[in-house]
Amino acid sequence: MPQFLILRLDGLMQAWGGHTFEDFRPSHLFPTRSGLLGLLGACLGLDRHDQEGQRGLAESVEFTVRADSCVPRPERIEPSTSNKRAVKLPDFHTVLGARKVDGSINKNPVVSRREYLFDAAFTVAVEGRSGASFGLEEIANAVQKPVYTPFLGRRSCPLARPLFGGIVEAEEAKAALAQVSLGAGVIYGEGESMRNNRPLQIRDVPLHGPHRQFGARWTYVHSDQGGQSDVSESL
Repeated sequence: MPQFLILRLDGLMQAWGGHTFEDFRPSHLFPTRSGLLGLLGACLGLDRHDQEGQRGLAESVEFTVRADSCVPRPERIEPSTSNKRAVKLPDFHTVLGARKVDGSINKNPVVSRREYLFDAAFTVAVEGRSGASFGLEEIANAVQKPVYTPFLGRRSCPLARPLFGGIVEAEEAKAALAQVSLGAGVIYGEGESMRNNRPLQIRDVPLHGPHRQFGARWTYVHSDQGGQSDVSESL
């Protein structure tokens, strides 16, 4: 039976970047493939310029993400759960030396709008692919003892709890997430077993080369226990 590494992405702030330039840096409503690969790459100690290592990691794993409506709080005197109603809000930064579309540097300061998800939580099921360069056990060990500090999309977004949520066995990714019973919500999955009639195209596949570029992929939207979207937007 396949094994799945469970990751808990819980924090006060998260940011999973979409198509962007200097003056606007949006966030998707759920963790992107590129963001999750960066998260695992940091745990493994991969340098961002190590194209072979980054490509090997990308070819080793598939992700299924659930937007959680509540999360466990075992650190309390009496273990409990907290409801999560994530909100997407912009923050504003003044940037000096910003790039223009033609690649030149803007001599004037610009106001950069950056979106964040506040009080969001996600559970991720990581499945290993056949012929993987990085095995699931190696990745799990790195998640528990990361080489570089992991963060939730941007360096300004620290984790509120450890990433590692265990390793479970299940027939497919949705069943693996169902074993983590708390936090029913919308599921975004890739891979053959997750395909359905609710596809969503997203441009978050890193193209490993000298320039930072991304390709498109299809992810498939599922509902877990009748969950609805757990992220509201206020702009």
